[in-house]
Amino acid sequence: MMRALFTSATGMMAQQFNMDVISNNLANVNTVGFKSARADFQDLLYQQIQPAGATVSQGAQSPTGIQVGLGVRTASTETMFGEGDLQTTGNPLDTAIEGSGFYSVLLPDGTTGYTRDGSFKMNSQGQIVNSSGYAIQPEIVIPSNATNITIGSDGTVSANIGGQVAPTSLGQITLTNFVNNAGLESAGGNIFKPTAASGSPQAGVAGTAGYGTLQQDTLEMSNVSIVNEMVSMIVAQRAYETNSKAIQTCDDMLNTANQLKQG
Repeated sequence: MMRALFTSATGMMAQQFNMDVISNNLANVNTVGFKSARADFQDLLYQQIQPAGATVSQGAQSPTGIQVGLGVRTASTETMFGEGDLQTTGNPLDTAIEGSGFYSVLLPDGTTGYTRDGSFKMNSQGQIVNSSGYAIQPEIVIPSNATNITIGSDGTVSANIGGQVAPTSLGQITLTNFVNNAGLESAGGNIFKPTAASGSPQAGVAGTAGYGTLQQDTLEMSNVSIVNEMVSMIVAQRAYETNSKAIQTCDDMLNTANQLKQG
């Protein structure tokens, strides 16, 4: 059986996976704080027919050898953590990170999740929470009689309490960094979780060395580029078609061989 049949099949499966990644990027083009992903591929094992340097006719050595590849496989999906565009909202609790860092939120199972989504809100207890109701860490509670809520570039949350003229500090939003952001696990709901590849979370103050600053009344939108994703989709489609054409060509060649008759 021709190797090209199976080799081209791996190419079609790889491009199908590539389209899955691209479609998820496009589906989240308006998701706050979403980070696009990219599929990376590797070639498969090679069948070595003649090793390089092998002795051929009259004692001469083969300078290159003969080997044939057996296809492609998905090596990884890498999350691209480039910053998205900032959009002014006018909501005092909306906060964007300009630079590196993640917000920390308390998940229902008691663990900590990390997010770039700063579309914060208040729950019935006055806690600042994300859209899923997870409280930010460290916890910040805004009294019911608070007015003129401000969030400084360093994450300090202040408000006027009970008609007081001077603002009262209510807490500080801290940021968290990782050695390898690409090693974070996407958990859905705009939440990332640390893994052995990402390194341990390193908490710090916004605006200090290695940490971004916060922008109030602003949200960081998705970093998906529709133009780039459309180009990638066209390339994936053409690659898929080309691999299917290779399978069709192999089938035609096998059909021709089956039709041969002895004279």
